[in-house]
Amino acid sequence: MSHDSTAAPEAAARKLSGRRRKEIVAVLLFSGGPIFESSIPLSVFGIDRQDAGVPRYRLLVCAGEDGPLRTTGGLELTAPHGLEAISRAGTVVVPAWRSITSPPPEDALDALRRAHEEGARIVGLCTGAFVLAAAGLLDGRPATTHWMYAPTLAKRYPSVHVDPRELFVDDGDVLTSAGTAAGIDLCLHIVRTDHGNEAAGALARRLVVPPRRSGGQERYLDRSLPEEIGADPLAEVVAWALEHLHEQFDVETLAARAYMSRRTFDRRFRSLTGSAPLQWLITQRVLQAQRLLETSDYSVDEVAGRCGFRSPVALRGHFRRQLGSSPAAYRAAYRARRPQVERQTDGEAAPPPAVTGAPAGLAPAGLHPDSAVPIQARRTAAASALGSPMQSDHAREAYVPTRASLPGQRSGM
Repeated sequence: MSHDSTAAPEAAARKLSGRRRKEIVAVLLFSGGPIFESSIPLSVFGIDRQDAGVPRYRLLVCAGEDGPLRTTGGLELTAPHGLEAISRAGTVVVPAWRSITSPPPEDALDALRRAHEEGARIVGLCTGAFVLAAAGLLDGRPATTHWMYAPTLAKRYPSVHVDPRELFVDDGDVLTSAGTAAGIDLCLHIVRTDHGNEAAGALARRLVVPPRRSGGQERYLDRSLPEEIGADPLAEVVAWALEHLHEQFDVETLAARAYMSRRTFDRRFRSLTGSAPLQWLITQRVLQAQRLLETSDYSVDEVAGRCGFRSPVALRGHFRRQLGSSPAAYRAAYRARRPQVERQTDGEAAPPPAVTGAPAGLAPAGLHPDSAVPIQARRTAAASALGSPMQSDHAREAYVPTRASLPGQRSGM
């Protein structure tokens, strides 16, 4: 669920300056920010729920720039405070940033740096991590953001240790989360850290969400490559890999096709995608297995072979780690949710219902590994399936309750 850095004792020991109060939470809003992400910390920290056993925070909503602030749907907001109010907060939350390609206002970055120096806890939800990174607060630290933007964060700020698998990362005095629903996870984690499990559980019940989610972003990832890699020579290698997932090959094979050493290939692949090539390859094989389990009658052993796994045991292990279920259980659950009789409309079957827990944005299932798919089509998919960094859809996660994990553990491990 979270990453508690062993390298942060100094950060954790930093004392809050005298003028700051632990119970005061400042939420920093910018024009162009999505209203859903912005509303999460406002709801968690700005509503008095003492009757339910949730200790009260004092909320300060601060404008990070001159207003009025325009948000989703053309709404205009007027924040009651400016940057000066941040000087009183023990926690500062940046819900989301309007564009991962443009720099945040320098005055806001200075206010965040000053708050951090004075012992405040700094929190970035979703693309708010880009604001924290621009302020230099993530240098040398582990962090996460929405999986769709993780490659861009890793490429733009190479000193940040980006892990796109995490729902959130707690590095002591600096915390980051993935997309929309993961912002709720992180806010609940903050309440749990401040006031214990009972308070966090009471708040979760009020919000009608699970108090903890196990696993990470992996079940939602579309693990091809970001659009910006389309013109890179590695795109050819990736297209080949996607075409030959039914064959047994490893990262050394991909490195050889790219005319690189394994070390150079790993470094180049990670710099472009934010993901290790081995993990990307395994995830692609699991996604292909997921498609075949949904759309074919192949046995689990046959599915393993058709997805390039060396044995059914290997498939089962990787499948369970990524999707929290065995292949057989996944297929049974999927089929139980399908209609008993496919409805026919003008001679065409209605599309199957969405599968809870399947990666968001997953292309229609059913591509047989032996079918003749034009390589250009696969190359296009490789360049676009993860989504362009210019997109502004911050709400791609499905909030799915799963098994509870232990506090202090990283999600997805």
